[in-house]
Amino acid sequence: MLIDQAHSVHHYASDITSSFPVNGKFTEKQAAIYNIVLHANRAVMEKLRAGVSWVDMQLLAERIILQGLLDLGIVKGDLDEMLEGRIAFIFMPHGLGHLIGLEVHDVGGYLKSTPPRIMRPGLKNLRTARVLETNTFITVEPGIYFRDFLILGQFGADLAVSDPAKYLNRELIAEYQKEISGVRIEDVVMVTTEGCENLSKDIPRTVEEIEACMK
Repeated sequence: MLIDQAHSVHHYASDITSSFPVNGKFTEKQAAIYNIVLHANRAVMEKLRAGVSWVDMQLLAERIILQGLLDLGIVKGDLDEMLEGRIAFIFMPHGLGHLIGLEVHDVGGYLKSTPPRIMRPGLKNLRTARVLETNTFITVEPGIYFRDFLILGQFGADLAVSDPAKYLNRELIAEYQKEISGVRIEDVVMVTTEGCENLSKDIPRTVEEIEACMK
């Protein structure tokens, strides 16, 4: 189950997403997908700091997600070729996160003084292409989803490859779909000169923490 909660305190917003098994215990397949998303979430936060491009963070998350799916056999082919061909869009058809402040999805993602939107699948879904500054508040929310309309090519977007299906192991995807429809992990962070501060760090995030909490 995926739970997305948005709240406000003193007019400032928060937005977090947690994914967990409804029976309290991850299956092997559920844990495998969850851990790929958690790896992407944490890798972005490790690299995030003032002066970093948010587009580069999206690409980092996509690389980790595709590598994880490649290791499981869910996708096949050359990793860099898949990245360039925007195959990650099939599994994460949204941007990595959004500015947050007085609004949950705060304004100012694209201004005349900031980098323009990149009109490619996945990248055009980014809510900002900024080079991040100190004290920017933003969410980090990678995900993996098994949605038929994307897997079957009904995504209404021109990927940069003529035959996206050749990268997909649809038989294995169908096996995963029996146990999991999607995972997203969303944290709220404040960008600093040296890194970022995870404001939702106390939420159970690892498979072991979640299972212990639900038990």
